[in-house]
Amino acid sequence: MSTDTSGMTQRRPGARIRGEDDEDAFWTAAIDLFLLNTGNAYNTLACLFGVRNSFGFQPLTDDRGQPKDASEGVHAAFTAYGGPKYAHSTTWSTWAELIAADRDETDSSGAQSRRAGADETTHWGQVWEVMRTLGELHGPENVRLVAWFH
Repeated sequence: MSTDTSGMTQRRPGARIRGEDDEDAFWTAAIDLFLLNTGNAYNTLACLFGVRNSFGFQPLTDDRGQPKDASEGVHAAFTAYGGPKYAHSTTWSTWAELIAADRDETDSSGAQSRRAGADETTHWGQVWEVMRTLGELHGPENVRLVAWFH
């Protein structure tokens, strides 16, 4: 049985200008992962999210759940995909965390790096491009990816 990835990128546009505590600094939906054709490469899911991790990666973000301040767009998409009844391993990561990750870190065998699993040349390259652009506009700490699996 295959594992599919669903989710959404988000941004917090007012935070860079007004500060994270400003009432206008809330998370809004940016783009659904479905539109970015991420594929379901298991080495990518393993090294980023700990899903299907037979590779032995130390995942960047595993099972954090949905952010408490997730946008309505994320809540609606999560519900549309079946919510907690059909989704598992829901997690999130900011663009700041993703760009700070050690891309040369390897799986437990030392045969595969995080770079090989999830760099710009993989199906995830489009996601990184969207997040990079949003990060330039709003700051990397004000851009995040929320993902769940089914």
